[in-house]
Amino acid sequence: MSMDRRSFLTKAAVAAGAAGMAVGGRGQEPLGTGGELNAYQFGATTWVRTGPTPLLAYRAHPTQKYPYLYPFIGPATGLPVTTESSEPWPHHRSILFACDGVNDANYWQGGVEGGQIVSRGASIVESSADVVVIEDSVDWMHPSGAVDIVDERRFTVTAPSSGLRLLEAEIRVWAFRDVHIRQTNHSLFSLRAMPDLAPQWGGNLMDSEGRRGEGETFGQRANWCAYWNERHGATEGVALLDHPDNPWSPCTWFTRDYGFISPTPMQWLGEAGMDVVEGESWHLRYLVVAFAGTPEEAGLAGLHQTWSGAQ
Repeated sequence: MSMDRRSFLTKAAVAAGAAGMAVGGRGQEPLGTGGELNAYQFGATTWVRTGPTPLLAYRAHPTQKYPYLYPFIGPATGLPVTTESSEPWPHHRSILFACDGVNDANYWQGGVEGGQIVSRGASIVESSADVVVIEDSVDWMHPSGAVDIVDERRFTVTAPSSGLRLLEAEIRVWAFRDVHIRQTNHSLFSLRAMPDLAPQWGGNLMDSEGRRGEGETFGQRANWCAYWNERHGATEGVALLDHPDNPWSPCTWFTRDYGFISPTPMQWLGEAGMDVVEGESWHLRYLVVAFAGTPEEAGLAGLHQTWSGAQ
């Protein structure tokens, strides 16, 4: 992040101050009470913890369809807020960056023989009590053996308060050769929430404009979308924030009551699709938030404003 990291974390905690007051009747605890972070690598998986407790893992084994992040642990219950695989559509893996319909390859679903996003090897480039940074470069390998796309991804993990866990993703995407992307609802940065947070199983879905459920949020432009619900005696949720500097911003959202959200531009391309010439690149930023309380109590609107102003 280009804003001073300590300044951003402090402002994030202040922006979410209402969460501490609403959850359990306590005031917001000071910066750092999210727990001291630490990270380590175990084979092709990179783990981040708060103290001894797992927070998230970046999984990049060469046998996978694509690298993805699972679990992402909620601050109120210690349970995952995203699902590694759930019906319907079990190929949605938690927090992912992929796309189908790229030069007749499918980098989203199906076997690796139809297209695969392959990690060159993730690394921990920064690890302290306040922040962990993971970087990886990946090749989008076409079934022919050619490389369609190369992307460089940087994940910054922080826990600015007891009620917030933040995962910022910065991804630079290059067309390694001329690429055609067809219209698809499976594209770019996406999140699959745990079923108990989704409306289909009694949870809630809302976007930044206050619209509720798939019926009101699907195809609408918004700064963020969030799922939340009461679980094991605490209210907890997960949100995906879209950065205003991203191409196509403000992007239209693909939302589902079963727990899938994505600010995807590819669903709205039309039959002509999109042509990307060799060497063309995009710089994309997203923020995934695991939060205690409701979106209002967690201060998601203020958090988005703070984060999007960190330029």
